[in-house]
Amino acid sequence: MPTFGSFALLLALVLCAYNFIAGAIALRQMAVGHGAQHAPERLAETARRAGIASFIAVTAAAFALVWCSFTNDFSVAYILHHSNRALPGAYKFSALWSGQEGSLLLWAWLLAAYGFVLRLRHKVDVKLTAYASTILAGIQVFFVLLLNFAAPPFALVQGAAPADGFGLNPLLQYPEMVIHPPMLYLGYVGFSVPFAFALGALMMRYPGEKWIHITRRWTMVTWLFLTCGIFLGAHWAYSVLGWGGYWGWDPVENASLMPWLTGTAFLHSVMMQEKRGMMKTWNVWLIFTTFLLTMLGTDLTRSGLVSSVHAFAQSSIGDWFHAFMFLVLAVCLYTYFRQRDHLQVEHHLESLVSRESSFLFNNLVLLAACFTILWGTLFPIISEYVQGSKVTVGAPFYNRVALPIGLFLLFLTGIGPVLAWRSTSFKSIRRNFILPTIVGVVTAVALMLLGIHPWQDQGTFYSLVAFSLAAMVTTAIFSEFLRGARVIQRHTGKNIVASMLQLTHRNTRRYGGYIVHLGVVIIVIGIAGGAFNQSKEQEMGYHDTMTLGPYRLVCQSYTQDSNANYDSEYALLDVYKGNQFIGRMAPERRFYHASEQTSTMVANHSTLERDLYVVYEGRSQETDKPIIKVFINPLVAWIWIGVMVIVFGTLVALTPNLEAAMVARRGHSPGVIAADSKASHAAGGGQG
Repeated sequence: MPTFGSFALLLALVLCAYNFIAGAIALRQMAVGHGAQHAPERLAETARRAGIASFIAVTAAAFALVWCSFTNDFSVAYILHHSNRALPGAYKFSALWSGQEGSLLLWAWLLAAYGFVLRLRHKVDVKLTAYASTILAGIQVFFVLLLNFAAPPFALVQGAAPADGFGLNPLLQYPEMVIHPPMLYLGYVGFSVPFAFALGALMMRYPGEKWIHITRRWTMVTWLFLTCGIFLGAHWAYSVLGWGGYWGWDPVENASLMPWLTGTAFLHSVMMQEKRGMMKTWNVWLIFTTFLLTMLGTDLTRSGLVSSVHAFAQSSIGDWFHAFMFLVLAVCLYTYFRQRDHLQVEHHLESLVSRESSFLFNNLVLLAACFTILWGTLFPIISEYVQGSKVTVGAPFYNRVALPIGLFLLFLTGIGPVLAWRSTSFKSIRRNFILPTIVGVVTAVALMLLGIHPWQDQGTFYSLVAFSLAAMVTTAIFSEFLRGARVIQRHTGKNIVASMLQLTHRNTRRYGGYIVHLGVVIIVIGIAGGAFNQSKEQEMGYHDTMTLGPYRLVCQSYTQDSNANYDSEYALLDVYKGNQFIGRMAPERRFYHASEQTSTMVANHSTLERDLYVVYEGRSQETDKPIIKVFINPLVAWIWIGVMVIVFGTLVALTPNLEAAMVARRGHSPGVIAADSKASHAAGGGQG
């Protein structure tokens, strides 16, 4: 099977190279009009088919590596270092992406899968798709080159194969790690598609904004995958690492957040180009930057440039990525300067109080956040180069800069969608913002009366501002739904809920976007609770008690267990809130036999109000009693709820609009259609 996998990767390299070279030649011949009448089209078709075949070849290689994992083929060095006989089946499968070589194979396979779908849908726009397919093939060549020469996943061990492997990293033996890396990679890899379309459209001077319409769903789906991947990673860190938090501004965490920020800016900014023919240069460079940041994130986990619990072992593979990123940037710069006259805008900003200005501010703030995170992430590398020693940037730096930026973005989230295009009148501003402003102020006053005093410390101040802005933005979003739904209600007699549903069906992109914004608000509420975290650490023997906040924990016993994969120590703690028994919690610490490493399994009692988060930190050397650390983390559950709302909102935005003609055919009166149109104009300044 290793021989089969190696051959499949070599075949994939040949097919990708042919797809790239033949596709480029065909496109060149089409551009200059050389060759026989149909020769370029036939050559382009063979290139497309080679790209489809490359997906089959990379799939075969991925299957071969998974097969080696399940059959315990420890003659393969990768399987030896990332699996063992006692490893459960789900983790044998996830061994595919647990190490450097396997994760690169996953990258190549997902890229081939995206390319496969794109090439099957080539008739959407044959020539533009041919450009995008050729660019994707160039990216595929890079990754398959890595797999064949720099990081071969089927390299064999020297001498006789050992009887058992070294096992999977204990931190990865958690259910979420079966889905978190693929989800994150689906986001990383997926941005290659809009990048390829944008670069191809610029190369061929594609007229109009059709390339944006073609790639809109690609970009939204990719953005959704990346969002889910980031928050699944945060939940994994919260559940496994045992430090009481979900985001530590780790360099690899930052690497996933940066393309999310620029991708979010791109999703908002393209609406300016679609509606007003503006920000064309912005959009091209936003997607170029997003793709380059996905490459940087992939590089940071492999090159050893930064230290991270998420990173793979240090290797020289970073040189390959640096060369590739330099080449991509050079191609982007050359294409832009050669074709920049094609990006002339049709309109200019007419008013600072308009939807256009809100998108512009949104872009500037998101890019400022991205640059801040990039600077902090790369600062240890820069300082080592300049001073000869690494200077690490910690969480206080990011919090000091990111929190004000995040709050300003939250403010823009509330005001942007309700502003009109071109210019917003004072009357419209007063109508749309007076109620949200009142609700925000009332919320701030009520919270101060309840004991949240912003003058206590900076964290409390930011939390109060976040809660107030969240109330304001939520009110603005629901006002938009109600304003449009009331118009439909007046014309149809339906109840307000049914009218809201019909309104959403009529413009899924806008109202799905509002739901996504609501999800962001809910996440901010969850994050704002962090200012009120509490923690306590204590040795706990039999029947010892710990009290923290409203909770009382009583140690009933502590014991050990063992299975073929790991030994474990855990404590059994009865938890009371006041005099009410809540349940029994069992925080655990595991020692894995194959890797000889330990891992923490957190016990967490989560409610909408707070999490009771309990960690077993080991035994005291003096007393042999368990050391228990307890955290009370308010509102954390709202973060995960907010993510689910974002997923729902994105799915709504991806749903096609319900056409007025379909409504008419189902027997509704013309008044319903007119009501829908009026509802669209009643909400958001009269624009979709």
